[in-house]
Amino acid sequence: MTDERKKKKDQPLTKAREVELGLRKKFHRQLFTKFAKAINAYDLLQEGDKVAVCISGGKDSMLMAKLFQELKKHNKFPFELVFLAMDPGYREENRRLIEENAAMLEIPITIFSSEIFNAVYDIEKNPCYLCARMRRGYLYSRAKELGCNKIALGHHYDDVIETILMGMLYGGQVQTMMPKLHSTNFEGMELIRPMYLIREADICHWRDYHGLRFLQCACRFTEQNTFCRPDGSSDSKRREIKELIARLKETNPYVEGNIFKSVENVNLRTIISWKKDGRRHSFLDDYDS
Repeated sequence: MTDERKKKKDQPLTKAREVELGLRKKFHRQLFTKFAKAINAYDLLQEGDKVAVCISGGKDSMLMAKLFQELKKHNKFPFELVFLAMDPGYREENRRLIEENAAMLEIPITIFSSEIFNAVYDIEKNPCYLCARMRRGYLYSRAKELGCNKIALGHHYDDVIETILMGMLYGGQVQTMMPKLHSTNFEGMELIRPMYLIREADICHWRDYHGLRFLQCACRFTEQNTFCRPDGSSDSKRREIKELIARLKETNPYVEGNIFKSVENVNLRTIISWKKDGRRHSFLDDYDS
């Protein structure tokens, strides 16, 4: 054993080292393997990218940051990371929790402030949706200022399947949360979701195994018992969908995978109408041709 390796072995195990070791061993298959699989399957990362890893302070984004750090160590090709956190108007103790967790996990966050919570507080219709759009706009803008060409958000597999059902049951449309999107307002910028294939239960297991405590949605609406989420949906609707999926799973253990696959196996010949680039198409368009 070299002197350097012996020195590292003799050092006390910090929480950051403990978490990193867990991602290489105990949680490798459930977390890191699925993280890398999504990046490869959806072509989320290319040589020369500079990615703003967006830190909300919750379990998903903090795990995403550690997974990106682990991926960087493998470094099959050069890319850069910026760990970007926005304070939209948190109470002091909530911001402090984000900063303390980042320091403990050795995530070098760049944090900036905005007044989003104040701006949406008096909005009665869809304040969570407006808040999410404003947050994303601020993140894109600051990421671009820092020279990034991508922002990474921590949405996971369960977010995806819940979004599919919510679109059908509450929005009257078939849609999903895409693994990557070109920005329509910030030229040259792209949004990626590398946690796309990771299950929420595995994220919770990782958090609880290491005894970590992260920020929940900490806006003023939360204080009034109305959870909002990063994608702008209300927690009450998400909770209904979660409960529905859980009930369906009791009789069909494959229901979650089938929901996910349903937007991968769309047969356009059995669809009455669809929209693309703002234009509506109908099966009647070429029915007789």
